[in-house]
Amino acid sequence: MDITYHKEGDYLIPDLIVDEENNVNLGKYGRARLQFLKEHRRGLWAELIMTGELTKHLKDIDDNATIKVKNIINSLAKKDNFPVYYNGMIDQLEWVKTMNNYKNVAEEVVYNELIYC
Repeated sequence: MDITYHKEGDYLIPDLIVDEENNVNLGKYGRARLQFLKEHRRGLWAELIMTGELTKHLKDIDDNATIKVKNIINSLAKKDNFPVYYNGMIDQLEWVKTMNNYKNVAEEVVYNELIYC
């Protein structure tokens, strides 16, 4: 790989061009991962930008996290023999409270295993 340089004063500056990345809509987990990389893993963030793989990395994290949250919610509901979709057989507020608890547990797992690592 040939790198060209241009001179600015007494310094040779590399002519690096970052490819235009595809316009990808990131979800909640992809944006959280990006924020974490910017604040706590600057080296990895810079490397992913320079190699042009930041968007792919964030999209993969977002997709995997979304799938994992759904799977954890479904497994918790199945374990407790609780309906994943509201069917009118139980109190609606009780159903919402329980599903929110499942989601909070699932997101805590996902943030610790995928986002903040």
